[in-house]
Amino acid sequence: MHLGEEFNVLGNWFIIHFTENNGMAFGMEFAGETGKVILTLFRIGAIIAIGWYLNHLIKQKAGFTLLMSISLIFTGALGNILDSVFYGVLFSESNFYQVAAFLPETGGYASLLHGKVVDMFYFPIINSYYPDWFPYLGGKDFIFFRPVFNIADSAITVGVFILIFLQGNIFVKQKKSEEKKAKENQPINA
Repeated sequence: MHLGEEFNVLGNWFIIHFTENNGMAFGMEFAGETGKVILTLFRIGAIIAIGWYLNHLIKQKAGFTLLMSISLIFTGALGNILDSVFYGVLFSESNFYQVAAFLPETGGYASLLHGKVVDMFYFPIINSYYPDWFPYLGGKDFIFFRPVFNIADSAITVGVFILIFLQGNIFVKQKKSEEKKAKENQPINA
């Protein structure tokens, strides 16, 4: 697909829309090219920390729900980082009406750590206008849900929602499990 190309999957409610962003939510940027490298290195550090924590949880035989949520966050973050680190090296520039080439002879459109993240899922469920009486936005377009995102973003979001909404169950069970293991490992006094 070329940049901006789209096709409808479920009418106007679910659209595959090819776009790229610099790796932050809603296409935001952080301090230009230097900021991109700093942000990418920070994310790599975060992935290493999440990977270490996930490994620790596995060794501790943590509950399935906690492992699943942390795994979703880890794999989502890893997916976006892979785009950000390698996509610019592996592909030519995506333009409107021009499909990017894989491994172009002239090299990719960006150096290592400067690639863009590919997004493709678009769900404009409600497409309307703000009422004229609405402060500041009256008469302007209103689209819900406007962001275009990818599978990695979805994995991170689902993992975080599981942690938020099931935290009581997840962490209470985890604490009880750790207390039980500690009691089992206590030496018996004769």
